[in-house]
Amino acid sequence: MTTRLSPPSSDDIHSLKALLLEKDKRISLLEEQVRLLRHKRFAASSEKSDEQAELFNEAEAAESLPEDDVDVIPDDAETETIQYERRKSRGRKSLPADLPHVRIEHDLADADKVCECGCALTHIGEDTSEQLDIIPATVHVLVHARLKYACKACESTVRTAALPAQPIPKSNASAGLLAYIATAKYQDALPLHRQEAIFKRMEIDIPRNTLANWMMRSGELIAPLIAQLDSELRSGKIIQCDETPLQVLNEPDRPASSQSYMWVRRSGAPDHSIVLYDYAPSRAGSVAEKLLKDFSGYLQTDDYAGYHAVGRKDDISHVGCWAHARRKFVDAQKAGTSKDKKTTRIGKADVAISYIAKLYAIEKQAKDASSETRRQLRQEKSVPIFSALREWLDKTLHSTLPKGLLGTALGYLNKNWEKLVAYTEDGDVNIDNNLAENAIRPFVIGRKNWLFSATPRGAHASAAIYSLIETAKANGLEPYAYLREVFARLPSISSDDELQALLPWNVSLV
Repeated sequence: MTTRLSPPSSDDIHSLKALLLEKDKRISLLEEQVRLLRHKRFAASSEKSDEQAELFNEAEAAESLPEDDVDVIPDDAETETIQYERRKSRGRKSLPADLPHVRIEHDLADADKVCECGCALTHIGEDTSEQLDIIPATVHVLVHARLKYACKACESTVRTAALPAQPIPKSNASAGLLAYIATAKYQDALPLHRQEAIFKRMEIDIPRNTLANWMMRSGELIAPLIAQLDSELRSGKIIQCDETPLQVLNEPDRPASSQSYMWVRRSGAPDHSIVLYDYAPSRAGSVAEKLLKDFSGYLQTDDYAGYHAVGRKDDISHVGCWAHARRKFVDAQKAGTSKDKKTTRIGKADVAISYIAKLYAIEKQAKDASSETRRQLRQEKSVPIFSALREWLDKTLHSTLPKGLLGTALGYLNKNWEKLVAYTEDGDVNIDNNLAENAIRPFVIGRKNWLFSATPRGAHASAAIYSLIETAKANGLEPYAYLREVFARLPSISSDDELQALLPWNVSLV
């Protein structure tokens, strides 16, 4: 006896189709993630897009193409011609003229100064060439001789010359030594245990814990100068912010594996550049509110939620970052389908990137212009691009899966639209948050070498010293020379005017 199976109902067929559609979407998302991970693992790390996609100039033309992401542009498609500067010569650069020059003469032997005809050769000139030589760091001891005077008549008065105020009282570390150690660790990313080994090769025994204590004392020494820089930063009209993880082993009531953060604030205006680092045990929005207390003006950040509460204040205009928006489209582009050899596929991510490339081209054109000229140029050229991009975004947003990389990029652009276009209001505001990201990079590089901070006190000291070094660099000062000047003069400062004179833009280093 055979059993006949009843045909599936229409509801069952609909459910199966819906299930298969969901699985297809899931597979597409996973394949996209795999392609992106493979690209990040094996391809170049640069965010630059494919050359053809970068040169594609007619983003508006995409609106007339099919809605699915299979737009095809032939190899001979018309593109915008971009003029590149001629690459400078790769020849050897001349050595700095202000370096000490040691003359070494190479003369002929007396026998070679006689011609074959028997006449003596006459000196007619010379050929010169240069070599760069280096003498390893020299160490010497500063002997402070405090002269003493006494009265021989009554033998009751003895006076000794006072010792000038020192960076660390009762320590044998000079201002120059402290500046050397700080620059080596925080500028050159040389951990203290390696510096300890270097000093041992010089037959100088300075334990690592002593070096660490000196850096913490130095961080406390420069606290008044950091406070002055913080006041200057808050009184400006533009602040860019970013943050990066930091592990601190011995934080009270927290396990050693807990993740803390180093926050960075940078003035966005070109004059009086200030870079300040701040250690905090969390990434909470309350930290951002504390760091930006009493500030009014433009706050430029990525879309991290910790800045949202501050950005909503009436006296703050929250500006977005086009570099972050572009980065998401670049990820979507990298995870897209592969390209065949004869044609270049221009997808939705490529269209968005081409729009953003136009915005950056305008910024490059206005790089050396005045603030007002830059604002006018943005209003004339960038604002129309925003109109076209907004129209394309509204059309594309609802025809793209929101969970994919492209959907995420479109959603980021849509969510942050008002903040992303706000930079056109003022010529001093940047198109992106790259200044803050670049400022935090030295800390990230150093962290790869010294890995963590042992205590919160050490993390605060690192933040203070990083702040002085990066602010000095932003104002064109050599870090070691500036730190040496600060460590030498700061202990004897007694007035606000003297403190102001130590700000990087007020210091003249000979």
